[in-house]
Amino acid sequence: MLKLVVLVVEDQPLLRMDAVDFIEDAGFDTIEAGHNADEAIAILKTRDDVAILFTDIEMPGSMNGVKLAHAVRLGWPLVIIVVVSGGVAPRHGELPDNAR
Repeated sequence: MLKLVVLVVEDQPLLRMDAVDFIEDAGFDTIEAGHNADEAIAILKTRDDVAILFTDIEMPGSMNGVKLAHAVRLGWPLVIIVVVSGGVAPRHGELPDNAR
């Protein structure tokens, strides 16, 4: 059976481990981008099997999770986008279409 691949983008190791465990327990395969959104973009450029992006909002680097969501929507329009945060919530209309 083919499992969907989820790209998990979270710079905090313990939170990333928890997210990966939760997603894998739900039956998905995972790939981790543990440093920033730039690492996530590099992964997406080399893989064609990522079906879902699961990203934190607050991250170091050239873009946060909201900007990453917009970049993914433009470059990989079929990827499902889930944006999460324990600290901030995106404003209404801030996320790209079909992102949660």
